[in-house]
Amino acid sequence: MHELKNKEKLIIGSDTFVPMLNEEVLQNRIRELGEIISNDYKDKVPVFIGVLNGAFLFLSDLIKNISIDCEVDFFKLSSYGDEKISSGKVKLLKELNCDVTGRDIIIVEDIVDSGLSMKYIEELIAPHKPNSMRIASLLIKPNSLRYNIKIDYIGFQIESKFVIGYGLDYAQKYRNLRSIYVLSEDGEK
Repeated sequence: MHELKNKEKLIIGSDTFVPMLNEEVLQNRIRELGEIISNDYKDKVPVFIGVLNGAFLFLSDLIKNISIDCEVDFFKLSSYGDEKISSGKVKLLKELNCDVTGRDIIIVEDIVDSGLSMKYIEELIAPHKPNSMRIASLLIKPNSLRYNIKIDYIGFQIESKFVIGYGLDYAQKYRNLRSIYVLSEDGEK
């Protein structure tokens, strides 16, 4: 159970989350990313590959701002379970339905933390010899990166703190929040 108090904080159990990025800020940045990607892929038909479950909202809003033809597919991975930190292991739960051979691929992620999931996806796709492969992530935690991963399209760089909302979950809940909230210093365990 959670409660919103004046939209200034979100209380989940004994944890307190405070607003970090509101809906307007998120949508403005996503619009900008859509324009940049559309220009970069002019005269091409890229395949946007969303990483489920977290990236579905970002991918949905991103492609609404893409002005070129494109295709969409999804991977489903698991690395967090119900925890606030990654398990350090990635499992593939859903494979792609499309053939990426010779295609221009844009991997769409909600957040890049350690980079482990992106490294895993790059290693899965590379043998299929795509024409190009780039990564778009709404959020990136540069201080948490442990792998040499190039993120081509970045929404926001954030501190290494636990965040929820706009696709980001806590034990599979709170993805439906329109803004992104961060665990407050007072609420950290």
